Amino acid sequence: MDEFIKLLNQDYELVRYRIKDTVVVFHIRSRKEELACPFCGSKSMHVHSTYQREIQDLPIQDKQVILLVDTRKFFCYNPDCPHKTFAERHPFAAQKAKKTDRLVKNIIHTSTQLSSLNASRLLKSENVIVCKSSICSLLKKNAVHCG
Repeated sequence: MDEFIKLLNQDYELVRYRIKDTVVVFHIRSRKEELACPFCGSKSMHVHSTYQREIQDLPIQDKQVILLVDTRKFFCYNPDCPHKTFAERHPFAAQKAKKTDRLVKNIIHTSTQLSSLNASRLLKSENVIVCKSSICSLLKKNAVHCG
């Protein structure tokens, strides 16, 4: 199962996984020890705290996939930086996103072929949970006409 996680990014490792009915949950974390502050570029190894993000990914074997990602908050010790802490950013999902980039790409591709209502129904049948309004928002963000 760890190979699936490596396909997202080589720096991530599988902590554990569980399969429950129509959902597969992968608990993952980054193996990087040091991260750069996204605001000033200073490197830090000092963790302030850790929390978990829930990010939906492409389905596997007709099961919805949820990534439970350990996300660390680091201290930034650069005195010139206006931010004293910063959150780890994951390369497979936009900041604060609830879906991976590859799932968003799949949703947009499906939605450009159908109306947003029909796309939502089709995606739901494939265990991708996305509503019509979310599809419209994604299409607007990506400059595609919402049908």
